[in-house]
Amino acid sequence: MKEKEEKMHFPKIDDFFTTQEERDEQKLEKVEKIAVSSISNFPNHPYQVKDNEEMEDFVENIKQKGVIHPVIVRPKEDGTYEMISGHRRKRACELAGIKEIPVIVRDMSDEDAIIYMVDSNKQREKILPSEKAFAYKMKLEAMKRKAGRPKLENSSPMATNKNIDTAREIGEDVGESRDNVYRYIRLTELIPELLQLVDDEKMKLRPAVEISYLTKSEQEYVFETMEYNEVFPSHPQARELKKLSTEGKLTDDEIDRIMSEEKPNQKENIKFSVDKVRGYFPKEYTPTEMQNIIVKLLENYQLKWQKEKELKKYDR
Repeated sequence: MKEKEEKMHFPKIDDFFTTQEERDEQKLEKVEKIAVSSISNFPNHPYQVKDNEEMEDFVENIKQKGVIHPVIVRPKEDGTYEMISGHRRKRACELAGIKEIPVIVRDMSDEDAIIYMVDSNKQREKILPSEKAFAYKMKLEAMKRKAGRPKLENSSPMATNKNIDTAREIGEDVGESRDNVYRYIRLTELIPELLQLVDDEKMKLRPAVEISYLTKSEQEYVFETMEYNEVFPSHPQARELKKLSTEGKLTDDEIDRIMSEEKPNQKENIKFSVDKVRGYFPKEYTPTEMQNIIVKLLENYQLKWQKEKELKKYDR
C-alpha cells in the first residue's frame, strides 16, 4: 500500500493558485534580450549579409522602431549563443550601435539547426544561385544525417540518384524541381570566380553545371578566356568542354577553340585582331574599353559628316 502511495501524483500547492492557461504559458518559448556581442554567426552561413543601401535603410528603421521580430538562437557550451535565424537583424543592430537584441533561445541539434536556418530564409525576395547552392547542399546532407543515411558525396545533378526523395522534398518546399536542386548543389564545385558569373547572370545555370565537372586548373583557364574575350559558353559548348575534360583531352588550345566558336544566336559582327588597334590605346585598356572608344569616335565622325552635309546644302 505504501508503495502505491509513493507512486501516486499529488498536486503541488502552486497548482491551486494558477490557471491551466498560466501553466500552459510557462511551457511556451519566451522572448528575452541578450547582448548582440554574445551571438556568433551560424557556421558556413550560405546567405550573404551585405552592408549596402538596403542595409542602411534597415538600420534606420531599427533605430526608430527597434527589432520587432526576435531572432532565433541556440545555446553554446561556453555560455554564448549561435545565430540560427536573424543574421541581418544582428548586423543591423551592430551598425546601429544597439547592444541588446530580442531573442528566442531554442535547443536544437546541428541537423535541426541547419534545416531551420535554410527554411527560415526561403521567403527572401531574391536568393542568389550561390546561396541556393550551398543552402540546398547543407540541408540535403543534414536531412540525410538525421535520417541515418550515408552522407551524399559529389552527388549527380540528374534524377538517377538513389536517394532522390530527399532532393524532391527540398524542391517541393522551395518550388524547384528535384533535378534543379541537384544542379544548384553542383555549383558548389565551381571556382569562386565562375560562381560569381552565375550570380551576376552572365553565365546560365546549365552551362555552369557542365563546367563544374572540369578540374580547378581547367576552370581557371576557362574563366581567363571568358574575362579576356567577354564570351560565355552556351550549353553545347560547356558539354563539349566537360566531355574533353573527362577524356583527359581538354588543353588550353581546345578551350580557346571551343570558346571562340560563334553561337547560332550571335549577331553578325565585324571581326579584326586587337593587335591592329592596340598601339593606339594605353596598355592597360581592355578590348571592351577599346571598342567603346572606337564606337564613340565613329559616332562623332557621323555627326561631323552630317553637319558638313548640311552646310554644303545651304552653300548652293
